[in-house]
Amino acid sequence: MSYKSLKACVDDLARNGHLVRVAEEVDPCLEMAEIQRRLYAAGGPAVLFERVRNTAFPAVANLFGTPERCQFLFRHTLERVRKILQLKADPAAAIRHPLTFASAPLTAWKSLPKKVRGGAVLEHTASISDLPAIKSWPDDGGPFITLPQVYTEDPLQPKTLTSNLGMYRVQLSGNDYENDREVGLHYQIHRGIGVHHAAAIEKGEPLKVSIFVGGPPAHTLAAVMPMPEGLSELIFAGMLAGRRFRLARKNGYAISADADFCIVGTIEPGAAKPEGPFGDHLGYYSLQHDFPVLKVEGVYHRRDAIWPFTVVGRPPQEDTSFGALIHELTAPLVPREIPGLHAMHAVDAAGVHPLMLAVGSERYVPYAERQPRELLTTANALLGFSQASLAKYLFIAAQEDDAALDASDIENFLRHVFERVDFERDLHFQTRTTIDTLDYSGTGLNTGSKLVIAAAGEKKRELDTALPAGLNLPAGFDDPRLALPGVLIVRAPAGGGGEDAQDFSSHLADSGISGGIALVVLTEDSEFCARNTRNFLWVTFTRSNPSHDLHGAGSFIEHKHWGCKGPIVIDARIKPHHAPPLLEDAAVTKRVDALASKGGPLHGII
Repeated sequence: MSYKSLKACVDDLARNGHLVRVAEEVDPCLEMAEIQRRLYAAGGPAVLFERVRNTAFPAVANLFGTPERCQFLFRHTLERVRKILQLKADPAAAIRHPLTFASAPLTAWKSLPKKVRGGAVLEHTASISDLPAIKSWPDDGGPFITLPQVYTEDPLQPKTLTSNLGMYRVQLSGNDYENDREVGLHYQIHRGIGVHHAAAIEKGEPLKVSIFVGGPPAHTLAAVMPMPEGLSELIFAGMLAGRRFRLARKNGYAISADADFCIVGTIEPGAAKPEGPFGDHLGYYSLQHDFPVLKVEGVYHRRDAIWPFTVVGRPPQEDTSFGALIHELTAPLVPREIPGLHAMHAVDAAGVHPLMLAVGSERYVPYAERQPRELLTTANALLGFSQASLAKYLFIAAQEDDAALDASDIENFLRHVFERVDFERDLHFQTRTTIDTLDYSGTGLNTGSKLVIAAAGEKKRELDTALPAGLNLPAGFDDPRLALPGVLIVRAPAGGGGEDAQDFSSHLADSGISGGIALVVLTEDSEFCARNTRNFLWVTFTRSNPSHDLHGAGSFIEHKHWGCKGPIVIDARIKPHHAPPLLEDAAVTKRVDALASKGGPLHGII
């Protein structure tokens, strides 16, 4: 079925056992967010909060909380969307399998956005302060919209099909914003809205912005979908919704006629104010920085409007479900976009952009001993490809060494790489470059380094599956533990820096460490880091900047190439310039415990 509104979706979920309603009043300041996090962790249903304190609007959470619910929401359209994307990846498939893809052109044509004269969203007006003020983490700068669809058009070519629909967080109040007149608009590096904003600044005119909230869930997913070249987010939304994206116009602004809410306004050239902090998807706060400020000109809403929200934090969270569905849909496009690349996997547990795993081909010199050559070409292309360009650590391996190599099987993939990597040859750095805006391991906002670790050829080592016998660590370094085969975690003095990490690396040659250890991670809490793979990935790759925090035993520089005899050492301790990790408020936790206790409205749900 195609949902004409968010209410239609909520009612459908309720009928089919995917949603519960909570009639008791809940607090949008921290309490609702903690409930949502627990719902997601428990694999629970979507929840409609019918009474939200200080607002007349109900709110729905955990809509996309499980892969099964995502499949349910789009059960009537996913297969058609898959065919369209498969056809875009391989146009010749239509000739080889004409019956399979016969409906694809009609599906795309019937999904073109539709111009309409009005819509339910325009029936009522409100102020920003009337909206649910949902605050997710104690040190957030204020309430945020966490599932916005931010719509802009290119000032040089203001056309619907060249528009951008993206999900960029919106701060509703706090800091220096004028109440009801200004909201903060945070967009990160490498986002489509940036191109439109730059064009408006060049023309010396305001950028018109429309922020849609709610509507069919396909519209929300389209806002986070990394679209292939030539496919509009609005067309994708229409295909996935099974209903054309309806756009109206009012006072020169685009309005999603099926949305629950729409905020419109302008960004004046040079207009910026401090935005944040905000608890983000790496598991830390993104700190306060100047970002564009939107001058609000209008707030519209439906009569039966529902406010959808999510909470981001240390993975996995609800956006993990987004990512899994997006990866499934876009996987066929990857080999066509980058020749020689078979698969790539942005590791959710490491915060997505800090760690990427990829499988490529190594065919350049088949008559000689195989080593990474084509893999390096592929790695460079990958680091210039869409949002993959934000990867900080890129591990890439040759498919020829293992036809079953799977980039999503993280433990086996890392074992494969560490068995084969030549640390004197196969470490390739990019320094003073861009990294994810939300990653504070670097030297400044958007600024850090990248490391490509490439592996091809025969095994070079057997990885240790137990601690090396006779291991001798320098003073202040203790509690060694294995996280994975060949991966040693060591407790190091808190607050240390590069100097003691370098001294530790120099000591390794005389420490009794075996050739079966490929990676040593230094951290304040080795038990936590080694407890499970999820902890190892999060600590190691979110808390390190390759150029500053990677060291190695027997390191050298030869003609500007850095290498080492091995193992490599990553200093993953928290540094003074890092953003603080996300911690819940104890008093709020106690309140939510009461809601979940026997007799409480959420008993048996969270």
